[in-house]
Amino acid sequence: MNAALAVFLALFLLVTGLGFWASHWRPGDLRILNEWGLGGQRFGSVVTWFLLGGDIYTAYTFIAVPALVFGQGALGFFALPYTIVLYPLMFVIMPKLWTIARERGYITAADFVEHKFDCRTLGLLVAATGILATMPYIALQLVGIQVVLAGLNLGGTGAWADAPLIIAFVILAAYTYTGGLRAPALIAIVKDILIYTTVLAAIIVIPTHLGGWAGIFGHIPAAKLTFPTPPPHNTGIYSGYATLALGSALALLMYPHTVTGVLSAKSRGVIQRNAIFLPAYSFILGLLALLGYMAYVAHVNTLPQFQAGFKAYGPNYAVPALLMRFFPPWFVGFAFAAITIGALVPAAIMSVAAANLFTRNIYKTFLHPEVSQAGETRVAKIASLFVKLGALAFVLGIPEQYAIMFQLLGGIWIIQTFPAIVIGLYTRWPHRYALILGWAAGMAAGTAMAASTSFKSVIYPLVIAGHTIPAYAALYALCVNLAVMVLATWVLNVLRVGTGRDGTLDAQPRSA
Repeated sequence: MNAALAVFLALFLLVTGLGFWASHWRPGDLRILNEWGLGGQRFGSVVTWFLLGGDIYTAYTFIAVPALVFGQGALGFFALPYTIVLYPLMFVIMPKLWTIARERGYITAADFVEHKFDCRTLGLLVAATGILATMPYIALQLVGIQVVLAGLNLGGTGAWADAPLIIAFVILAAYTYTGGLRAPALIAIVKDILIYTTVLAAIIVIPTHLGGWAGIFGHIPAAKLTFPTPPPHNTGIYSGYATLALGSALALLMYPHTVTGVLSAKSRGVIQRNAIFLPAYSFILGLLALLGYMAYVAHVNTLPQFQAGFKAYGPNYAVPALLMRFFPPWFVGFAFAAITIGALVPAAIMSVAAANLFTRNIYKTFLHPEVSQAGETRVAKIASLFVKLGALAFVLGIPEQYAIMFQLLGGIWIIQTFPAIVIGLYTRWPHRYALILGWAAGMAAGTAMAASTSFKSVIYPLVIAGHTIPAYAALYALCVNLAVMVLATWVLNVLRVGTGRDGTLDAQPRSA
């Protein structure tokens, strides 16, 4: 066994042990969904910082951001303003959602929407959208693991080719089933230590082999450092870049795994402090993006030993190739373990979040309203297994580009829940049926915009009065959503269609 594989397996076994031990960490009754799915809402500032960091900065981020810089240059840095925009929004919005959820016993954002607007259908749509958008997100974590396993030459042939990936996800499924959200929360601490160490070592060591930072930037074409000048009457990549950053921030805020991480905090102050300190991850993300430039200057895609990897995974193989090119085997194993663990943490959180949505807003609301607390948790555990199995089948059964396509669509879809969740936190003015119509219009418009580019891009070139404004399709679709919602609210109010009652204001908390 070589050193890289030995270190990789040792670290993987370490986090596996932590995952199974997590059910005994901060003990609680794991037969209750609040304990299994939200960790009992007892996570303090430090644990929440690691949990949200592991939640937002996934293994696919580690692979895909440098890959985008490697292939397309400066566009890959959109992830930096995107995360910077995210945290002020989190500071303002999420403490309010946490307070209402804590007071009313809500587990999901769909719980809040259903009771705020007295509409089970609206809650169902929010839950279904969350599950639909989360599935390909989990699948992409598997793509990150696949790339690492290829670098380690792990994998058989024929029917056994995907055996290591399947084994990794079976282990993930097992300790998430037993420990719930506690498992990824505990493992996230180890994951972040490994990620920080890997990135800091890379930005110190690799430049010494490439002539320093001056040597790196001196060999990068200007076209990869800046954006091209837009043609006349066209805002070009500038509007696309800005709207992609803004829209991605709004979308990430609505993803079930983000909401789950936030609702697991023990207080409003924990969320606010994390919104202040989480930008430390953005600093690391910026350093991580620079690995794409290093890989370009090192010409790792032309080296014979990496040809098979680039043929199979394209630019996504840039970071593994770069690490293998400049580091000894033992550190390669360390770094690859960091990436793999960085995939397992968000995948676990996402599966728990999706299971919470299915259990609360589909199973309990529509199929078995009288289910006991223990029965509710059993259903959530089983649902989490099916979510992981679905993601595994998704990534093994279809080409990688389709997994990426569906994840891009996921961002367009999940942002359509923004009006119901965020506007609902501040006012009940939107009519419940208008929110449904707006959601439907936004989903249809966003999907159509992506389809018009053959699902190859989420930047849609809207033409207005002879001027072309390329922008993130999710934002354009959200504008359609809001316009339909406002118009439909006015019409429904004129027709005096009933609005129901605000369940978040009941004297006694409603059963969530």
